[in-house]
Amino acid sequence: MAHVIRIDDAVVRRGDAHLLDGVSLEVAEDERWIVMGPNGAGKTTLLQIAAGRMFPTAGTVELLGEELGAVDLAEVRPRIGWASSAMAGDLPARESVRDVVMTGAWAVSGRWREHYDVADADRAQELLEQWGMAALHQRTFGTLSEGERKRTLIARALMSDPELLLLDEPGAGLDLGGREDLVERLGRLAADPWAPALVVVTHHVEEVPATFTHALLLREGRVVAAGPAADVLVSATVSEAFGMPIAVDRAGGRWFARRVER
Repeated sequence: MAHVIRIDDAVVRRGDAHLLDGVSLEVAEDERWIVMGPNGAGKTTLLQIAAGRMFPTAGTVELLGEELGAVDLAEVRPRIGWASSAMAGDLPARESVRDVVMTGAWAVSGRWREHYDVADADRAQELLEQWGMAALHQRTFGTLSEGERKRTLIARALMSDPELLLLDEPGAGLDLGGREDLVERLGRLAADPWAPALVVVTHHVEEVPATFTHALLLREGRVVAAGPAADVLVSATVSEAFGMPIAVDRAGGRWFARRVER
């Protein structure tokens, strides 16, 4: 199976700090990965490298078969879908939800002079329906709730039919209902054999859909464990990653965690 991400011994230094320290990761085109760890573990830094938005200080990176530093990133980035709460501020608050999604085809912020045809409009409508936003397609982006924004950004990231989809904390700030709705939709996407490879950053095992195949745990920029989700998301490794005794249980394919006494 071809790999969409191949990161070997990546190091990211900022002054005396190591944001990543010898991190390696391989993601095959049919895999769905969760990246977890405490604040400051290096999760977002790793995702930015996987998106071709950051170069490591040391180490090698291949994305979609192309080596960073030896390829024009303008040719690679359109093949990678990216959604992060940070990008919401770059999108015009007065833009319609439909246009926010459709402009993802060109990776531009706001409608300008780019041309869209019927196929683009149909694709945007299909994604809005898939992510439960069809009824709000005429609303302006700035009026959406946090959960509605998150679903709109994911639909936008899928607009270009990417080969790799990267989501940075899509469940952050959601209430219980919003989180469960998101987990269900992500689970359906992950179960689709035609869906792109997925890498999702989260802080909570409760946000991991049952259909995700692999997990990576980080702590202080280093890998604690990586591999099949059922082997990685267990009490011992999660406790090591978060620096406290945590019991991890699984029911109905979903994971649950709680702190326990030593």
